[in-house]
This record gives sequence, C-alpha cells and structure tokens, in this order.
Amino acid sequence: MAAKTRFEYLSVLDHMHQVLQPRTYVEIGVRFGTSMQLALPGTACVGIDPAAEVRYPLPRRTRIFNSTSDDFFATHDLRSELGGRAVDVAFIDGMHWFEFALRDFINLEHAASPDSMILVHDCYPIDAESAARERSTKLWSGDVWKMIVALREHRPDLVVTTLDAEPTGLAVITGLDPTSTTLSARCQAIIDQYADVPFAAIENDKAERLNRSPADLATVDALFPRPFRTENEALLRAGRALRLPTRAQLRSRVSRKRAVPAS
Repeated sequence: MAAKTRFEYLSVLDHMHQVLQPRTYVEIGVRFGTSMQLALPGTACVGIDPAAEVRYPLPRRTRIFNSTSDDFFATHDLRSELGGRAVDVAFIDGMHWFEFALRDFINLEHAASPDSMILVHDCYPIDAESAARERSTKLWSGDVWKMIVALREHRPDLVVTTLDAEPTGLAVITGLDPTSTTLSARCQAIIDQYADVPFAAIENDKAERLNRSPADLATVDALFPRPFRTENEALLRAGRALRLPTRAQLRSRVSRKRAVPAS
C-alpha cells in the first residue's frame, strides 16, 4: 500500500509542535480543544474563543479567554499574557470570514517576532458553495481564502504558502515583521477591496492564486523556521500523553457510567 502523502491539517499541526517545540502558542478558535491539546509540555498557551467547550487535556500553562478575538486584542496585551514572550506559533481557526482572519493576523504579527510562524486554517476551499460567506454546507470554510490573496498582494515580503491539507487547507506564513503597519493602515481598504469578490474570481487558477503546495512532510519541514526549543521529543510526547483529563472529560465519563443500566 502506498504511503499517504496528503496529510490532514491536525497531523500537520501535531508535526509542527514536535519539530518546532514552540515556547509560546496562541490559538484563535479553540472550540473543543482538539488542536490545542497537541501543544507539548512547557508551552505557554493562550486560547481565544467566545464559546470554548474544552473536552481534551491541555498543557498546564494554558489560559482560555472566552472572548471574541477582536475584544481580546482590544483589552489585552498578548505578550503580557504569555509572560513577556513573543508569539512563537499561532493558529487562526476562528470566524470563517476573511476580515476576521485578517484582523487576527495583524494583531498576532504585532505580538510575534521575525522568526515566528502563523498558520491559517480553511484557506484552500473545495468549491464555491463551501467557500461562500453564508453557510449552506456541512463542511464550510467560508471566505478565509481572500486573506491569502490579500496578503500576497499587499505584503509581498511575507512568505505565504497554502498547504493542500485535508480537508480545506492550511496556510503557513513566515517572514513576519512585527513593526510593519502596512496592513493595519490599509485594513478597512483591503476589506472593502475584497468584500464582493466571489470564489469564481480565482476558481480556475486557485492553486496559483493561493500558492498551493502539497501537504507532505518534506514540504512542510522545508517551510518551518528553526526549532524554538531542542528538548527530547520522546519525553515531551510522553508528558503530553500523561496529562490529566479535563473536568469536562470527567463529567462525560461519569455521565456514561450513570447511563449504563444495572445488570
């Protein structure tokens, strides 16, 4: 059987944590904690989600803010929340409208360093229906793809690569400049520029416009910056496996036991 070469986005995220071992990790759009649980021990994590329902064990140094990302950045200093450190790696997986993703990127870049990396989910849509602003399909990526087109036009200094990871893509953005004001100064103009652009405008040359790249490990490793830590990977993975379950998991286990009829 041939080895699988097109990885699911969570597999890419897992590989990223193991290879880069970020000291700090920020996630916008936590939901159940499915992706945040991949962070390794010792990583200072911040999760931002107005409706988080964490069901998985997270790193001990994790703080979840039940807030929209716009409200969070308006009232918090992200570096302070990370103990004074810059953001090593961030993952944008929040509201599936490009203007939200764009503002999230701007705020995260300001709190990052030139060696940091920002990942963006849902930016390589399957078709016009799932790429629409209004949800009409079970699998919905929205118009986050517009942010990739906008970054490549307005910030050519960034290295923006869209991995064709299942199911709807994962962008890898490096070459960050925390001092840049290009996007913040043009933010509303960029939003207005792309507001009415339909998916049909890029459908025929989607791979080129979004700088599509295969989601195999060789490609992924070539895109990653240098590791932020160099601790023993096996020990870190073991530490992750030994995490205590969350209260939500414990409640779920109790509920399942109560639901089992007596014999």
